[in-house]
Amino acid sequence: QLQLVESGGGLVQPGGSLRLSCEAPGFTLDSYMIGWFRQVPGKEREGVSCISSSGGATEYAESVKGRFTISRDNTKNTVYLQMNSLNPEDTAVYYCAAVSAILRPMSLMPAEYDFWGQGTQVTVSS
Repeated sequence: QLQLVESGGGLVQPGGSLRLSCEAPGFTLDSYMIGWFRQVPGKEREGVSCISSSGGATEYAESVKGRFTISRDNTKNTVYLQMNSLNPEDTAVYYCAAVSAILRPMSLMPAEYDFWGQGTQVTVSS
């Protein structure tokens, strides 16, 4: 069973930056589409960004375009989410998720993903 582990969350001031990482110890991720999602208590999980298995295609939610960048290093078996110009509305638990990329269109829908990490808290506050 593929298990994902997120890291890199924390407390940051508005306007600051964080880089989240998603790894899968003992597994290779190069055949999986990876998505980043976030959730605030009482709200539905929201798709933030996703990246194809090769890294050649990406998608972003409108709310993060121009501020967040998703990337992957398949040699390190890691997917990253670089988050810049953070604001308090970005505060959430961030999750990475994976789904087999075979014949799979890009998607920011949580229901499309089969494997999930436990999440990492991102808090943007002064």
